[in-house]
Amino acid sequence: MRKFIRFLVTVITLLIALLIVILIVRRCSSKEEPVDIPLPIVEKALGDSTSAFYANFKAYPSDLSQLAIGIFDSGTGGLTVLEKFLSLDSFDNITGDKSPDKIYDFAGEHFVYLADQANMPYGNYDAVGKSDYLKELVIKDALFVLGDSYYENAYELRPTGIKSQVKIIVIACNTATAYGLNDVSSLLEKSNTGVKVIGVINAGVKATLDKLNIQENAAPLAIGVLATPGTIASGAYQRTIEESLQQRGIKSSVFVVNQKGYGFAEAVDSEPDFVNPALTEPRDSYRGPRIGNGDDSLDVNMMRAYNFNHSGNNMLHNQLNSAENYARFNLVSLVEKHRKSGNKAPIKAIILGCTHYPFLIETLKTVIEELRVYRQDGKYLYKDLLADDLVFIDPAVYTAIECYTTLRQDNNLALRITDTELESYISVPSSSLKNECLTEDGKLTYDYKYGRECDTEEITTKQVPFSKSNIDKNNLQRIETLLPYSYSYISPRLY
Repeated sequence: MRKFIRFLVTVITLLIALLIVILIVRRCSSKEEPVDIPLPIVEKALGDSTSAFYANFKAYPSDLSQLAIGIFDSGTGGLTVLEKFLSLDSFDNITGDKSPDKIYDFAGEHFVYLADQANMPYGNYDAVGKSDYLKELVIKDALFVLGDSYYENAYELRPTGIKSQVKIIVIACNTATAYGLNDVSSLLEKSNTGVKVIGVINAGVKATLDKLNIQENAAPLAIGVLATPGTIASGAYQRTIEESLQQRGIKSSVFVVNQKGYGFAEAVDSEPDFVNPALTEPRDSYRGPRIGNGDDSLDVNMMRAYNFNHSGNNMLHNQLNSAENYARFNLVSLVEKHRKSGNKAPIKAIILGCTHYPFLIETLKTVIEELRVYRQDGKYLYKDLLADDLVFIDPAVYTAIECYTTLRQDNNLALRITDTELESYISVPSSSLKNECLTEDGKLTYDYKYGRECDTEEITTKQVPFSKSNIDKNNLQRIETLLPYSYSYISPRLY
Protein backbone atom coordinates (compact mmCIF):
# COMPACT_ATOMS: atom_id res chain seq x y z
CA MET A 1 0.00 0.00 0.00
CA ARG A 2 2.81 2.35 0.94
CA LYS A 3 4.59 1.52 -2.33
CA PHE A 4 1.44 2.35 -4.28
CA ILE A 5 1.03 5.68 -2.49
CA ARG A 6 4.70 6.56 -3.15
CA PHE A 7 4.21 5.59 -6.80
CA LEU A 8 1.07 7.70 -7.04
CA VAL A 9 2.84 10.71 -5.46
CA THR A 10 5.73 10.30 -7.89
CA VAL A 11 3.38 10.20 -10.91
CA ILE A 12 1.47 13.27 -9.74
CA THR A 13 4.73 15.13 -9.11
CA LEU A 14 5.97 14.29 -12.60
CA LEU A 15 2.68 15.36 -14.17
CA ILE A 16 2.79 18.70 -12.32
CA ALA A 17 6.39 19.23 -13.42
CA LEU A 18 5.48 18.41 -17.01
CA LEU A 19 2.54 20.82 -16.90
CA ILE A 20 4.80 23.60 -15.60
CA VAL A 21 7.32 22.98 -18.38
CA ILE A 22 4.55 23.11 -21.02
CA LEU A 23 3.23 26.39 -19.64
CA ILE A 24 6.72 27.91 -19.60
CA VAL A 25 7.42 26.81 -23.18
CA ARG A 26 4.10 28.18 -24.40
CA ARG A 27 4.67 31.47 -22.64
CA CYS A 28 8.18 31.85 -24.04
CA SER A 29 7.24 30.85 -27.57
CA SER A 30 4.07 32.91 -27.86
CA LYS A 31 4.25 36.42 -29.30
CA GLU A 32 2.28 38.75 -27.09
CA GLU A 33 0.41 41.49 -28.93
CA PRO A 34 1.54 44.97 -27.93
CA VAL A 35 -0.90 46.71 -25.63
CA ASP A 36 -2.35 49.88 -27.11
CA ILE A 37 -2.30 52.32 -24.20
CA PRO A 38 -4.12 55.55 -25.10
CA LEU A 39 -2.52 58.86 -24.23
CA PRO A 40 -3.99 60.50 -21.11
CA ILE A 41 -5.10 63.49 -23.19
CA VAL A 42 -7.07 61.14 -25.47
CA GLU A 43 -8.89 59.71 -22.46
CA LYS A 44 -9.62 63.24 -21.24
CA ALA A 45 -10.96 64.28 -24.63
CA LEU A 46 -13.26 61.27 -24.77
CA GLY A 47 -14.57 61.07 -21.23
CA ASP A 48 -13.44 63.70 -18.72
CA SER A 49 -15.93 66.57 -18.84
CA THR A 50 -13.95 68.45 -16.16
CA SER A 51 -10.85 68.67 -18.37
CA ALA A 52 -9.92 71.65 -20.52
CA PHE A 53 -9.39 69.13 -23.32
CA TYR A 54 -12.80 67.45 -23.16
CA ALA A 55 -14.29 67.32 -26.66
CA ASN A 56 -17.96 66.33 -26.10
CA PHE A 57 -18.04 64.34 -29.33
CA LYS A 58 -21.68 63.34 -28.67
CA ALA A 59 -22.67 66.83 -29.80
CA TYR A 60 -20.61 66.65 -33.02
CA PRO A 61 -22.58 67.46 -36.22
CA SER A 62 -23.96 64.34 -37.89
CA ASP A 63 -23.79 65.81 -41.42
CA LEU A 64 -20.08 66.11 -42.13
CA SER A 65 -20.32 67.23 -45.73
CA GLN A 66 -20.85 70.92 -44.97
CA LEU A 67 -18.04 71.12 -42.41
CA ALA A 68 -14.54 72.39 -43.16
CA ILE A 69 -11.35 70.55 -44.09
CA GLY A 70 -8.89 70.82 -41.20
CA ILE A 71 -5.15 71.10 -41.88
CA PHE A 72 -2.46 71.57 -39.26
CA ASP A 73 1.31 71.83 -39.17
CA SER A 74 4.03 72.75 -36.70
CA GLY A 75 4.28 76.16 -38.39
CA THR A 76 3.46 78.03 -41.56
CA GLY A 77 5.24 75.43 -43.71
CA GLY A 78 1.97 73.51 -43.95
CA LEU A 79 0.67 76.31 -46.14
CA THR A 80 2.60 74.61 -48.96
CA VAL A 81 0.12 71.74 -48.52
CA LEU A 82 -2.86 74.08 -48.35
CA GLU A 83 -1.65 75.73 -51.57
CA LYS A 84 -2.00 72.41 -53.41
CA PHE A 85 -5.52 71.98 -52.08
CA LEU A 86 -6.54 75.44 -53.23
CA SER A 87 -5.04 75.02 -56.71
CA LEU A 88 -5.75 71.33 -57.38
CA ASP A 89 -7.49 70.43 -60.64
CA SER A 90 -6.94 66.72 -61.13
CA PHE A 91 -10.55 65.55 -61.25
CA ASP A 92 -13.79 66.11 -63.10
CA ASN A 93 -15.94 67.67 -60.39
CA ILE A 94 -19.14 66.12 -61.75
CA THR A 95 -18.07 62.55 -62.53
CA GLY A 96 -15.12 62.23 -60.16
CA ASP A 97 -12.96 60.87 -62.98
CA LYS A 98 -9.27 61.70 -62.79
CA SER A 99 -9.45 64.29 -65.52
CA PRO A 100 -8.95 68.07 -65.12
CA ASP A 101 -12.04 70.15 -65.91
CA LYS A 102 -10.66 73.68 -65.34
CA ILE A 103 -12.57 73.89 -62.04
CA TYR A 104 -10.67 73.66 -58.78
CA ASP A 105 -11.40 70.30 -57.16
CA PHE A 106 -12.02 71.87 -53.75
CA ALA A 107 -14.03 74.82 -55.09
CA GLY A 108 -16.58 75.96 -52.52
CA GLU A 109 -14.94 74.06 -49.67
CA HIS A 110 -14.12 75.70 -46.35
CA PHE A 111 -10.73 75.21 -44.69
CA VAL A 112 -9.40 75.57 -41.17
CA TYR A 113 -5.61 75.88 -40.95
CA LEU A 114 -3.54 75.77 -37.74
CA ALA A 115 0.16 76.63 -37.49
CA ASP A 116 1.44 75.46 -34.10
CA GLN A 117 4.19 78.05 -34.32
CA ALA A 118 4.74 78.50 -30.58
CA ASN A 119 5.64 74.83 -30.11
CA MET A 120 7.78 74.31 -33.21
CA PRO A 121 10.15 72.81 -34.22
CA TYR A 122 8.50 69.44 -33.66
CA GLY A 123 11.61 67.68 -34.93
CA ASN A 124 13.53 68.35 -31.71
CA TYR A 125 11.17 66.77 -29.16
CA ASP A 126 12.32 63.20 -29.74
CA ALA A 127 15.98 64.26 -29.57
CA VAL A 128 15.49 65.59 -26.02
CA GLY A 129 13.44 62.58 -24.88
CA LYS A 130 10.06 64.28 -25.20
CA SER A 131 8.35 62.19 -27.88
CA ASP A 132 5.35 61.62 -25.57
CA TYR A 133 4.93 65.37 -25.21
CA LEU A 134 5.12 65.70 -28.99
CA LYS A 135 2.30 63.16 -29.34
CA GLU A 136 0.27 65.21 -26.86
CA LEU A 137 0.86 68.34 -28.93
CA VAL A 138 -0.39 66.56 -32.05
CA ILE A 139 -3.56 65.51 -30.23
CA LYS A 140 -4.07 69.11 -29.05
CA ASP A 141 -3.74 70.28 -32.66
CA ALA A 142 -6.36 67.76 -33.74
CA LEU A 143 -8.70 68.73 -30.91
CA PHE A 144 -8.41 72.39 -31.89
CA VAL A 145 -9.37 71.86 -35.55
CA LEU A 146 -12.19 69.54 -34.45
CA GLY A 147 -13.46 72.13 -31.99
CA ASP A 148 -15.77 75.11 -32.47
CA SER A 149 -13.88 77.89 -30.66
CA TYR A 150 -10.61 79.83 -30.63
CA TYR A 151 -8.89 82.47 -28.50
CA GLU A 152 -9.31 86.04 -29.68
CA ASN A 153 -5.94 86.85 -28.08
CA ALA A 154 -3.35 85.41 -25.69
CA TYR A 155 -4.99 87.12 -22.69
CA GLU A 156 -8.37 85.40 -22.83
CA LEU A 157 -8.94 82.87 -20.05
CA ARG A 158 -11.37 80.92 -22.21
CA PRO A 159 -11.77 80.86 -26.02
CA THR A 160 -14.66 83.07 -27.08
CA GLY A 161 -14.21 83.09 -30.85
CA ILE A 162 -16.45 80.79 -32.93
CA LYS A 163 -14.77 78.65 -35.59
CA SER A 164 -15.85 76.01 -38.07
CA GLN A 165 -15.62 72.33 -37.18
CA VAL A 166 -14.08 69.85 -39.61
CA LYS A 167 -15.05 66.73 -41.56
CA ILE A 168 -11.52 65.44 -42.18
CA ILE A 169 -8.09 66.17 -40.69
CA VAL A 170 -4.93 66.50 -42.74
CA ILE A 171 -1.68 66.33 -40.76
CA ALA A 172 0.53 68.43 -43.00
CA CYS A 173 3.58 68.02 -40.76
CA ASN A 174 5.80 65.00 -41.49
CA THR A 175 7.08 64.78 -37.90
CA ALA A 176 3.56 65.01 -36.50
CA THR A 177 2.48 62.29 -38.93
CA ALA A 178 5.38 60.05 -37.91
CA TYR A 179 4.71 60.35 -34.18
CA GLY A 180 1.02 61.15 -33.85
CA LEU A 181 -0.96 59.76 -36.80
CA ASN A 182 -1.88 56.54 -35.00
CA ASP A 183 -2.98 58.41 -31.87
CA VAL A 184 -5.15 60.84 -33.84
CA SER A 185 -6.63 57.94 -35.80
CA SER A 186 -7.41 56.11 -32.55
CA LEU A 187 -9.03 59.24 -31.08
CA LEU A 188 -11.24 59.68 -34.13
CA GLU A 189 -12.31 56.03 -34.21
CA LYS A 190 -13.39 56.21 -30.57
CA SER A 191 -15.12 59.56 -31.11
CA ASN A 192 -17.71 57.99 -33.43
CA THR A 193 -17.84 61.23 -35.41
CA GLY A 194 -16.94 59.67 -38.76
CA VAL A 195 -14.07 62.14 -39.16
CA LYS A 196 -10.97 60.61 -40.79
CA VAL A 197 -7.30 61.63 -40.77
CA ILE A 198 -4.69 61.73 -43.54
CA GLY A 199 -0.92 62.09 -43.10
CA VAL A 200 1.69 63.26 -45.61
CA ILE A 201 4.21 60.42 -45.35
CA ASN A 202 2.27 57.64 -47.11
CA ALA A 203 1.26 60.09 -49.83
CA GLY A 204 4.89 61.13 -50.34
CA VAL A 205 6.17 57.57 -50.61
CA LYS A 206 3.38 56.53 -52.99
CA ALA A 207 4.12 59.53 -55.18
CA THR A 208 7.83 58.71 -55.25
CA LEU A 209 7.39 55.08 -56.24
CA ASP A 210 4.73 55.94 -58.81
CA LYS A 211 7.02 58.58 -60.32
CA LEU A 212 10.04 56.27 -60.49
CA ASN A 213 7.96 53.37 -61.85
CA ILE A 214 10.52 50.86 -60.62
CA GLN A 215 10.40 47.55 -62.45
CA GLU A 216 11.57 44.15 -61.22
CA ASN A 217 15.31 43.58 -61.77
CA ALA A 218 15.84 47.26 -62.56
CA ALA A 219 19.29 48.75 -62.00
CA PRO A 220 20.03 49.80 -58.40
CA LEU A 221 18.92 53.31 -57.46
CA ALA A 222 18.81 55.53 -54.40
CA ILE A 223 16.05 57.66 -52.88
CA GLY A 224 17.04 60.61 -50.74
CA VAL A 225 14.89 61.67 -47.79
CA LEU A 226 15.41 65.18 -46.45
CA ALA A 227 13.32 65.62 -43.30
CA THR A 228 13.48 66.99 -39.77
CA PRO A 229 15.64 65.18 -37.17
CA GLY A 230 12.48 63.90 -35.49
CA THR A 231 11.00 62.46 -38.68
CA ILE A 232 14.26 60.72 -39.61
CA ALA A 233 14.69 59.39 -36.05
CA SER A 234 11.21 57.85 -36.22
CA GLY A 235 12.24 55.75 -39.24
CA ALA A 236 8.82 56.46 -40.77
CA TYR A 237 10.00 57.14 -44.33
CA GLN A 238 12.51 54.29 -44.38
CA ARG A 239 9.90 51.87 -43.05
CA THR A 240 7.13 53.07 -45.37
CA ILE A 241 9.37 52.88 -48.45
CA GLU A 242 10.45 49.33 -47.62
CA GLU A 243 6.87 48.20 -46.87
CA SER A 244 5.55 49.80 -50.06
CA LEU A 245 8.22 48.14 -52.20
CA GLN A 246 7.32 44.80 -50.64
CA GLN A 247 3.60 45.36 -51.27
CA ARG A 248 4.37 46.13 -54.92
CA GLY A 249 6.44 42.96 -55.19
CA ILE A 250 9.57 44.91 -56.11
CA LYS A 251 12.82 43.21 -55.17
CA SER A 252 15.19 45.50 -57.03
CA SER A 253 17.95 47.22 -55.08
CA VAL A 254 16.53 50.49 -53.75
CA PHE A 255 18.66 52.33 -51.22
CA VAL A 256 17.41 55.08 -48.92
CA VAL A 257 19.67 57.99 -47.96
CA ASN A 258 18.34 59.83 -44.91
CA GLN A 259 19.42 63.36 -44.00
CA LYS A 260 18.25 65.18 -40.90
CA GLY A 261 17.40 68.74 -41.88
CA TYR A 262 19.30 70.51 -39.13
CA GLY A 263 17.75 73.95 -38.62
CA PHE A 264 16.15 74.02 -42.08
CA ALA A 265 12.50 74.28 -40.99
CA GLU A 266 13.40 76.68 -38.19
CA ALA A 267 15.21 78.95 -40.65
CA VAL A 268 12.21 79.01 -42.99
CA ASP A 269 9.98 80.05 -40.08
CA SER A 270 12.58 82.66 -39.00
CA GLU A 271 13.24 81.19 -35.55
CA PRO A 272 15.73 83.69 -34.03
CA ASP A 273 18.07 81.04 -32.59
CA PHE A 274 18.72 79.91 -36.18
CA VAL A 275 18.38 83.05 -38.33
CA ASN A 276 18.17 86.70 -37.39
CA PRO A 277 18.36 89.21 -40.26
CA ALA A 278 18.93 92.05 -37.80
CA LEU A 279 22.30 90.70 -36.68
CA THR A 280 25.69 91.56 -38.16
CA GLU A 281 27.90 89.54 -35.78
CA PRO A 282 27.91 85.90 -34.55
CA ARG A 283 25.94 85.27 -31.35
CA ASP A 284 26.10 82.82 -28.44
CA SER A 285 22.41 81.83 -28.77
CA TYR A 286 22.96 80.32 -32.25
CA ARG A 287 21.63 76.73 -32.50
CA GLY A 288 22.43 75.97 -36.13
CA PRO A 289 25.29 73.84 -37.53
CA ARG A 290 28.79 74.67 -36.30
CA ILE A 291 32.25 73.69 -37.46
CA GLY A 292 32.90 70.12 -36.33
CA ASN A 293 32.88 66.44 -37.25
CA GLY A 294 29.34 65.41 -36.35
CA ASP A 295 26.43 64.67 -38.66
CA ASP A 296 25.02 68.10 -37.84
CA SER A 297 28.33 69.94 -38.27
CA LEU A 298 29.86 72.13 -40.94
CA ASP A 299 32.80 70.36 -42.57
CA VAL A 300 35.60 72.85 -43.27
CA ASN A 301 36.66 70.67 -46.21
CA MET A 302 33.21 71.04 -47.78
CA MET A 303 32.97 74.83 -47.87
CA ARG A 304 33.45 75.00 -51.65
CA ALA A 305 30.72 72.42 -52.16
CA TYR A 306 28.29 74.20 -49.82
CA ASN A 307 28.87 77.38 -51.83
CA PHE A 308 27.14 79.46 -49.17
CA ASN A 309 25.70 82.85 -49.97
CA HIS A 310 27.97 85.30 -48.12
CA SER A 311 26.26 88.48 -49.29
CA GLY A 312 24.81 90.83 -46.70
CA ASN A 313 24.46 89.02 -43.39
CA ASN A 314 23.52 85.59 -44.81
CA MET A 315 26.63 84.26 -43.08
CA LEU A 316 27.93 85.56 -39.74
CA HIS A 317 31.48 84.19 -39.83
CA ASN A 318 30.74 80.41 -39.70
CA GLN A 319 27.14 80.77 -38.53
CA LEU A 320 24.36 80.24 -41.10
CA ASN A 321 21.95 83.15 -41.13
CA SER A 322 19.55 82.54 -44.02
CA ALA A 323 17.11 79.80 -45.05
CA GLU A 324 19.00 79.52 -48.36
CA ASN A 325 22.23 78.56 -46.61
CA TYR A 326 20.44 75.99 -44.42
CA ALA A 327 19.01 74.46 -47.59
CA ARG A 328 22.49 74.31 -49.12
CA PHE A 329 24.09 72.74 -46.06
CA ASN A 330 21.51 69.98 -45.68
CA LEU A 331 21.23 68.99 -49.35
CA VAL A 332 25.00 68.89 -49.87
CA SER A 333 25.27 66.83 -46.67
CA LEU A 334 22.76 64.31 -48.03
CA VAL A 335 24.66 63.81 -51.29
CA GLU A 336 28.03 63.69 -49.51
CA LYS A 337 26.69 61.07 -47.10
CA HIS A 338 25.71 58.91 -50.07
CA ARG A 339 29.18 59.36 -51.62
CA LYS A 340 30.95 58.42 -48.39
CA SER A 341 28.86 55.24 -48.09
CA GLY A 342 30.58 53.90 -51.20
CA ASN A 343 27.22 53.10 -52.77
CA LYS A 344 27.33 53.77 -56.53
CA ALA A 345 23.55 53.73 -57.12
CA PRO A 346 22.45 57.12 -58.51
CA ILE A 347 19.97 59.22 -56.54
CA LYS A 348 16.81 59.37 -58.67
CA ALA A 349 14.46 61.13 -56.26
CA ILE A 350 14.68 63.27 -53.16
CA ILE A 351 11.61 63.45 -50.95
CA LEU A 352 11.07 66.82 -49.28
CA GLY A 353 9.94 65.32 -46.00
CA CYS A 354 9.03 68.60 -44.35
CA THR A 355 6.42 71.10 -45.49
CA HIS A 356 8.86 73.98 -44.99
CA TYR A 357 11.37 72.74 -47.56
CA PRO A 358 9.41 73.47 -50.78
CA PHE A 359 9.79 77.18 -49.96
CA LEU A 360 13.44 76.74 -51.04
CA ILE A 361 12.84 74.45 -54.03
CA GLU A 362 14.67 76.75 -56.47
CA THR A 363 17.73 76.82 -54.23
CA LEU A 364 17.64 73.02 -53.89
CA LYS A 365 17.47 72.59 -57.68
CA THR A 366 20.39 75.00 -58.10
CA VAL A 367 22.48 73.05 -55.60
CA ILE A 368 21.96 69.81 -57.53
CA GLU A 369 23.16 71.46 -60.74
CA GLU A 370 26.19 72.85 -58.93
CA LEU A 371 27.07 69.42 -57.55
CA ARG A 372 26.84 67.83 -61.00
CA VAL A 373 29.79 69.94 -62.16
CA TYR A 374 31.65 70.12 -58.83
CA ARG A 375 35.24 68.89 -59.16
CA GLN A 376 37.94 68.14 -56.65
CA ASP A 377 41.51 67.52 -57.78
CA GLY A 378 40.21 67.56 -61.35
CA LYS A 379 37.65 64.78 -60.74
CA TYR A 380 33.87 65.04 -60.68
CA LEU A 381 32.87 64.12 -57.14
CA TYR A 382 29.09 63.73 -57.44
CA LYS A 383 28.23 63.66 -61.14
CA ASP A 384 27.65 59.89 -61.38
CA LEU A 385 25.67 59.83 -58.10
CA LEU A 386 22.99 62.20 -59.40
CA ALA A 387 20.63 60.74 -62.00
CA ASP A 388 20.05 62.91 -65.06
CA ASP A 389 16.31 62.76 -64.40
CA LEU A 390 16.52 63.29 -60.62
CA VAL A 391 13.26 64.68 -59.25
CA PHE A 392 12.24 66.38 -56.02
CA ILE A 393 9.04 64.98 -54.54
CA ASP A 394 6.73 67.33 -52.66
CA PRO A 395 4.11 65.10 -50.95
CA ALA A 396 1.63 67.98 -50.76
CA VAL A 397 -0.20 67.50 -54.07
CA TYR A 398 -0.56 63.76 -53.48
CA THR A 399 -1.95 64.44 -50.00
CA ALA A 400 -4.55 66.73 -51.57
CA ILE A 401 -5.49 64.03 -54.08
CA GLU A 402 -5.89 61.43 -51.31
CA CYS A 403 -8.08 63.84 -49.35
CA TYR A 404 -10.30 64.52 -52.37
CA THR A 405 -10.81 60.82 -53.18
CA THR A 406 -11.54 60.04 -49.51
CA LEU A 407 -14.17 62.78 -49.24
CA ARG A 408 -15.76 61.78 -52.54
CA GLN A 409 -15.95 58.09 -51.60
CA ASP A 410 -17.60 59.05 -48.30
CA ASN A 411 -20.00 61.50 -50.02
CA ASN A 412 -18.56 64.28 -47.88
CA LEU A 413 -17.65 66.84 -50.54
CA ALA A 414 -19.54 70.08 -49.89
CA LEU A 415 -20.40 70.65 -53.58
CA ARG A 416 -21.09 74.33 -52.87
CA ILE A 417 -21.36 76.96 -55.57
CA THR A 418 -20.31 79.67 -53.10
CA ASP A 419 -16.74 80.90 -52.64
CA THR A 420 -13.99 78.93 -50.94
CA GLU A 421 -13.25 80.14 -47.40
CA LEU A 422 -10.22 79.88 -45.14
CA GLU A 423 -9.84 80.38 -41.39
CA SER A 424 -6.17 80.60 -40.36
CA TYR A 425 -4.93 80.23 -36.78
CA ILE A 426 -1.52 80.25 -35.15
CA SER A 427 -0.41 79.31 -31.63
CA VAL A 428 1.21 81.93 -29.39
CA PRO A 429 2.53 81.74 -25.80
CA SER A 430 -0.15 82.21 -23.16
CA SER A 431 -0.07 85.55 -21.35
CA SER A 432 -0.15 83.67 -18.03
CA LEU A 433 3.42 82.39 -18.44
CA LYS A 434 6.16 83.84 -16.26
CA ASN A 435 8.83 86.06 -17.81
CA GLU A 436 11.54 83.43 -17.35
CA CYS A 437 9.61 81.14 -19.71
CA LEU A 438 9.86 83.66 -22.55
CA THR A 439 12.58 85.11 -24.74
CA GLU A 440 13.04 88.85 -25.17
CA ASP A 441 10.77 88.81 -28.23
CA GLY A 442 8.01 86.94 -26.40
CA LYS A 443 8.55 83.39 -27.64
CA LEU A 444 8.95 80.26 -25.52
CA THR A 445 12.53 79.74 -24.39
CA TYR A 446 14.18 76.57 -25.64
CA ASP A 447 14.53 75.11 -22.13
CA TYR A 448 10.91 75.79 -21.23
CA LYS A 449 9.54 74.58 -24.56
CA TYR A 450 11.31 71.23 -24.35
CA GLY A 451 11.13 70.90 -20.60
CA ARG A 452 7.34 70.72 -20.23
CA GLU A 453 5.70 67.59 -18.86
CA CYS A 454 2.78 65.56 -20.21
CA ASP A 455 -0.69 65.22 -18.75
CA THR A 456 -1.26 68.59 -17.11
CA GLU A 457 -4.19 70.97 -17.42
CA GLU A 458 -1.90 73.96 -17.93
CA ILE A 459 -2.56 75.98 -21.08
CA THR A 460 0.90 77.16 -22.18
CA THR A 461 -0.03 78.21 -25.73
CA LYS A 462 -3.23 79.51 -27.30
CA GLN A 463 -4.56 79.39 -30.86
CA VAL A 464 -5.38 82.85 -32.21
CA PRO A 465 -6.13 84.20 -35.71
CA PHE A 466 -3.26 85.02 -38.06
CA SER A 467 -2.13 88.64 -37.76
CA LYS A 468 0.80 90.80 -38.79
CA SER A 469 1.91 90.77 -35.17
CA ASN A 470 2.31 86.98 -34.92
CA ILE A 471 3.72 86.13 -38.37
CA ASP A 472 7.29 87.14 -39.19
CA LYS A 473 7.46 89.85 -41.87
CA ASN A 474 9.97 87.92 -44.00
CA ASN A 475 7.91 84.77 -43.75
CA LEU A 476 4.75 86.62 -44.76
CA GLN A 477 6.55 88.03 -47.79
CA ARG A 478 7.70 84.52 -48.75
CA ILE A 479 4.10 83.27 -48.48
CA GLU A 480 2.90 86.14 -50.68
CA THR A 481 5.53 85.37 -53.32
CA LEU A 482 5.48 81.58 -53.37
CA LEU A 483 1.96 80.71 -52.20
CA PRO A 484 -0.36 83.14 -54.00
CA TYR A 485 -3.55 81.12 -53.52
CA SER A 486 -3.05 80.81 -49.77
CA TYR A 487 -2.00 84.42 -49.43
CA SER A 488 -5.09 85.65 -51.30
CA TYR A 489 -7.28 84.09 -48.58
CA ILE A 490 -5.02 84.99 -45.65
CA SER A 491 -4.28 88.65 -46.44
CA PRO A 492 -7.83 90.06 -46.18
CA ARG A 493 -8.08 88.77 -42.59
CA LEU A 494 -4.70 90.11 -41.43
CA TYR A 495 -4.80 93.04 -39.05
